[in-house]
Amino acid sequence: MGYPYDEPCCNASSNPRLEDWLGAASLTRRQALQGGLSVALTALFGCAGTVPRSGSTGPLLGFPGIPAHTEDALRVPVGYVAQVLYAWGDPVSAGPAFRPDAGNSAEEQALQAGMHHDGLHFFPFRDGAGGWVGDAGLLVVNHEYTDDGLLHPDGMASWNAEKVRKSQAAHGVSVIEVRRRGNRWEVVRPSRYARRVTAASPMRLSGPASGDALLKTAADPSGLSVLGTLNNCANGFTPWGTYLTCEENWNGYFVNRSGAIPEAQRRYGISAKGAGYRWHEFDLRFDAATQPNEPHRFGWVVVIDPFDPGSAPVKRTALGRIKHEGAMAVLAADGRVVVYMGDDERFEYIYKFVSRDRYDPTLPRKDLLDHGILYVARFEPTGAGRWIPLVHGANGLIAEHGFASQAEVLVKTRQAADRVGATPMDRPEWIAVHPQSRDVYCTLTNNSQRGAAGKPGADPANPRPGNVYGHILRWSEQNADAAATAFRWEAFLLCGDPEHADQNKRGSLRGDLFGSPDGLWFDARGVLWIQTDVSTSALNKGDYARFGNNQMLACDPASGEARRFLAGPRGCEVTGVTASPDGRTLFVNIQHPGETAGERSDPAAPQAVSTWPDGPAGGRPRSATVAIFRSDGGAVGA
Repeated sequence: MGYPYDEPCCNASSNPRLEDWLGAASLTRRQALQGGLSVALTALFGCAGTVPRSGSTGPLLGFPGIPAHTEDALRVPVGYVAQVLYAWGDPVSAGPAFRPDAGNSAEEQALQAGMHHDGLHFFPFRDGAGGWVGDAGLLVVNHEYTDDGLLHPDGMASWNAEKVRKSQAAHGVSVIEVRRRGNRWEVVRPSRYARRVTAASPMRLSGPASGDALLKTAADPSGLSVLGTLNNCANGFTPWGTYLTCEENWNGYFVNRSGAIPEAQRRYGISAKGAGYRWHEFDLRFDAATQPNEPHRFGWVVVIDPFDPGSAPVKRTALGRIKHEGAMAVLAADGRVVVYMGDDERFEYIYKFVSRDRYDPTLPRKDLLDHGILYVARFEPTGAGRWIPLVHGANGLIAEHGFASQAEVLVKTRQAADRVGATPMDRPEWIAVHPQSRDVYCTLTNNSQRGAAGKPGADPANPRPGNVYGHILRWSEQNADAAATAFRWEAFLLCGDPEHADQNKRGSLRGDLFGSPDGLWFDARGVLWIQTDVSTSALNKGDYARFGNNQMLACDPASGEARRFLAGPRGCEVTGVTASPDGRTLFVNIQHPGETAGERSDPAAPQAVSTWPDGPAGGRPRSATVAIFRSDGGAVGA
């Protein structure tokens, strides 16, 4: 996801790299992408299984792909409407209106949509018979980070405590009530459900690490509570109707200018400069030199109950502390809850959590995500894979190696994954599970450092050095059971430009061109929706000269064909997608339209790149949630 600087790689571990074993599997890219990998694996391992295909018997993609463009506009196919529903600064419920000059106070911002919309989910209301009401419900929206050049009338000049409070209020999560009237959607105001969760909201810590000494501070000697959530990137939801919001690049808010940054902070990217938010100047929590435990209180999956506005969000420590990109929750064959997660940084890992207890809709579920096993993935060069448990006392996770307890394993999840020999990946981001086959898909957005001096080279699961375009990986859990500890994997798509002079960068796409895949989601029909996040420093230039603005595509998993469904305005990222239960509306987020290559706007020229969605009279571009539907009322994409 978007981030206001290009941070250095934090993984300096000496884990075995798969390129050391390349001789064990000399499969070509063509074989891997056309099913040859599955055939070869069957030959090697007998009936252990191949990666199953979609069960679709007819065409899934019922629209023509739209052209790429570089205009300052949001485009969808003919016959579709994209309605701006909820933009930065809009009131959550009854509250203050957005001021186009960015003159809203911190207190007003805390009652309005935050900046930089990212992951989201639609929670429909139930009718009296227990069914879903498709045209009314709660929309929960992440607000990942802020562009302080747009957030304040004079940007970051005359920096003060009020600006810090406003920036913190523009982070977090929105819960809004929405309903469909005719073929249009609207935000219900006022609503008893509506609320904002911000970087200053009280919340609880739960699970094995809660109360541990590593989470205790002078402000919270119990280690059981924390103020706020931030850099809320991708998301998930549970079978019992709660929202999972994920803290991604939280490290950039902390600064340690001591000159002696401990390894526990370096491994997560905490530096002497941070990402330029300057919160530490007026909120001492973010001075990592004087508050060494405060960073341990971020980097978690946070659970929010959208239907209980009085409940406190809960950071679930059993799911590990990383730069969480998302949390895809599914049920295993025996009813246990499995949560897939990516750590979005170059050379980081893919994880999953498997609950100890089974989900029973007749029983309370409040602590189901507090007990279980966290695993990290190892992708073998043969196409096999295994999930390695991160459990204190096993696989070298002992006090002698810096892990005195399970709490310490979870606070230092990255170091634990280093120790057990997980496979470093090319920025693992969103994970999606096919609703019929149960295949698991993961976007590896890119990694320009792979193969650079002093960096690991290509390996089978990350097969290209200088991976500027990214790829999508697919794996099949043993017996299609999400709780299994073995799986088989293949490269589903290598993104690229078929006309590129460098053969390594041509990729294997079928259909429309795209690169830097990020958001990933399956609809109920089995269509894989792919969203892109080409950084503004690369957009429409160099290797990305032919790609146009960031986009969303629909992909048939059986054939790999992708068609461009949406192309966003200038400077934006397309991220987050969910649907109404009837499939007639997609809700999609357009993040940071108008973002500059420096990723912080010039307050003197807020419309230098984009005026979307309000046009020139709007004062400045705004991230927004859009509702997309067919003019004839049919299912989207069909």
